[in-house]
Amino acid sequence: MKTADFQGLGPLNAVVRAPRDDWQWHLANAIRDVRDLGRALGLALEEVPTDFPLLVPRPYLARIEHGRRDDPLLRQVLPLAAENEAVPGYVADPLAEQPQATGALRKYRGRVLAVTTGACAINCRYCFRRHFPYSDRRLSRADWDALLDDIAADPATQELILSGGDPLVLPDRTLARILERAAGIPHLRSLRIHTRLPVVIPQRVTPRLVELLKAFPRPVTLVLHVNHPREVDSGVAEALAPLRGRVNLLNQGVLLAGVNDEVETLEALSWRLHEIGVMPYYLHLLDRVAGAAHFDTGEAKGRALIEALRGRLPGYLVPRLATEQPGEPSKTVLA
Repeated sequence: MKTADFQGLGPLNAVVRAPRDDWQWHLANAIRDVRDLGRALGLALEEVPTDFPLLVPRPYLARIEHGRRDDPLLRQVLPLAAENEAVPGYVADPLAEQPQATGALRKYRGRVLAVTTGACAINCRYCFRRHFPYSDRRLSRADWDALLDDIAADPATQELILSGGDPLVLPDRTLARILERAAGIPHLRSLRIHTRLPVVIPQRVTPRLVELLKAFPRPVTLVLHVNHPREVDSGVAEALAPLRGRVNLLNQGVLLAGVNDEVETLEALSWRLHEIGVMPYYLHLLDRVAGAAHFDTGEAKGRALIEALRGRLPGYLVPRLATEQPGEPSKTVLA
């Protein structure tokens, strides 16, 4: 892509938004205190000492049912005492990512995953990178230049994957610079972005971001992370609508006890994703990260749920049950 293609999209500050329509306002004003969360939901919530802080943006908070302690959306974000229990087999780095090179993970052939940032818009309690040393892996502008130079020099690299944290925490200006460089690498055939931001703060899908993704000269895949049908409200649907037909929209959920471990919930999730143009792709078994054992359902239940879904859904709406094992050349599909 020529530089002019990106420059022709207009100034980044062309649209002035009211604060509550601005994704950065929501990021800055997210709930970070359990007492504030409890007051907002009409619940008496106990503070739990943890090194993984609470972070809940207000658009996501609005979807949690008031007064319901066992709400499946609340369960995903509320620190519990169970996180501090040491459980055999649950470790800080379940996918053995930390020893790899700064900024980039080369886990699979032909693909480079860039750990763009340690920041997220929401802290999911089951996050497999909740102990990841982001401060040691943050990509500076010079790091990005070096990484893209390496990709340009390696014809075997066909896909660039932006991950994190959440890559859409980066401002549009930074994303434009990365995409402009990536667009100029002829053997790079695909761009993939893993993000939860359009789900938890739909305002992040700005007109500028839509234009950047549409302007990229090769296929772009946006991989979302939705675990429960109530996470997809009208705001999420409206935010993703401009990307339908121009960007591949996939979902990778995680099977979580007390959240989505019933066939009715997963069935409703697949239909809801279908309604907004998102393909249910993977349903991951929980990565065994320290602090998240209470979310584990076990493989047998996962297999049973997928089998039940096959009797309820069209085949294209049944996600593949998958797990990731360190050192394997690909994800392992179980069902």
